[in-house]
Amino acid sequence: MRFLLINLIFLSSSFVLEAQKPVKLGAKNATSVVKPASTKGYLIPITLTPLKNATVYLGSYFGKGMTLVDSAKLNAQSQGQFIGSKKLTGGIYFVVSPNYAIQFELLIDEKQRFSIIADTANKENAQIIGSPDNDLFKQYAVFTNEKGRAKAQLETEFNKLLSTVNANNIQKLTDSANLRKAILKIDSELDKYRNTITAKYPNALLTLLFNIMKRPTAPAIPTVHGKADSIYPYQYIKTHFWDDVLFNDNRLLRTPFFESKLDDYFKYYVSPEPDSIISEVKYMLLSARTGNEIFPYLLTKFTNKYLNPEFMGQDKVFVYLFENFYAKGDTALLNPASRKTITERAYSLMANQLGLPAPALDLTDSTGKIQSLYAIKAPFTIVAFWDPNCGHCKEEIPQLDSLYKAKWKAKGVAIYSVNIYENELPAWKKFIAEKKLSKEWVHAYQTKEAKQQEEKAGIPNYRQLYDIFKTPTIYLLDKDKRIIAKQLSLYQFDKLMEAKTKN
Repeated sequence: MRFLLINLIFLSSSFVLEAQKPVKLGAKNATSVVKPASTKGYLIPITLTPLKNATVYLGSYFGKGMTLVDSAKLNAQSQGQFIGSKKLTGGIYFVVSPNYAIQFELLIDEKQRFSIIADTANKENAQIIGSPDNDLFKQYAVFTNEKGRAKAQLETEFNKLLSTVNANNIQKLTDSANLRKAILKIDSELDKYRNTITAKYPNALLTLLFNIMKRPTAPAIPTVHGKADSIYPYQYIKTHFWDDVLFNDNRLLRTPFFESKLDDYFKYYVSPEPDSIISEVKYMLLSARTGNEIFPYLLTKFTNKYLNPEFMGQDKVFVYLFENFYAKGDTALLNPASRKTITERAYSLMANQLGLPAPALDLTDSTGKIQSLYAIKAPFTIVAFWDPNCGHCKEEIPQLDSLYKAKWKAKGVAIYSVNIYENELPAWKKFIAEKKLSKEWVHAYQTKEAKQQEEKAGIPNYRQLYDIFKTPTIYLLDKDKRIIAKQLSLYQFDKLMEAKTKN
């Protein structure tokens, strides 16, 4: 029997694991298991003909990827065993050939002492003996295969009839309606079968898979006090999206369904506003805290996602993660290099969150005078950090100057322009002169002496305070020098100022 779990459960799913699809992992990824005398862990004898004197592997899903967890050496009789002193995390596993081609899938959960008999030329008839989870799935597979074939035939007839039906042909309209009812009846029977399994085997792995894949159906729009509540269906789906799913269940990771569902949830049902994301992330991580595999996985996933986020301001989520998890001891999950990167990045972002007062800048201009950012009086201030030898800067800074002269100057917008390299003063001054950058700007840099004094005093440098890890880096400040935007295009900065002015 070939376990195409996703295809069987979804019936029409676009994701089908091909038996000959290679696992994109090298042999070095297979864990080397010390074969114990004890059988408290897992013991899975395997006979996989016609392979002889060859190494086969046991793999599993892990988030959106796959990983190899054990290997077994087959003897001259095609026999071997997967064995380990600790139980495997429950989930969807697969047997992999010596050339890393997936042969078939199987379920592994609480009972981890069973056997496998299979043939590489007849993968569909692989036998899993002594495993209640796989027995339950086999029964479900037989039922869904039968109903799936019937549904596919009805859908073919329905689509064919639909292409010829018209409002004047009553018989065809009736036939199409009857076919539609028959299709819906099969869907109902499948749902009923799954609900029966869920009720009878609430702790079974198959029940967990059903719960992960389940998506709430949007209810009809209700009428409240004579007015349609159009937001109710959305709220209903969001409220019930994670029904019967526990975030501390490590088995979630060993399926290909969980992370896709998680991504959909944040994409379609969570506001992109940082505080809304933080609320969801906080709940999930605190719920997952006792899951020794899924907690670090989720923390890493959210960290990577919001370290350099898709939308402006979402780096606030990363700062929250640092302050509430990493800074409270979860750096133990990181290697030294990652710990250093995350810590430095967090401290760089803390001072420049949207809505905060911009860090003070008291830098030296091209004539040798100190120019203070907070001495500027303007409805908006653009702070631009750039490098005269940077290719992007050579394009964007003149564009900034053109936009300033064409629109912003008349609106009272101020520009505080900072050369971030004190060793490039001749190139900086030459660029300003050649491009005829506006004299109304503050053109400033930090002297070596000022930089050394900050370092000696232990004061954070403006490069850290403004999170300058690329150039140009541009901020938009309001009249009180609070940060209202950063890392946008010049066009976006312009549109934002227009919107703010209108408001």
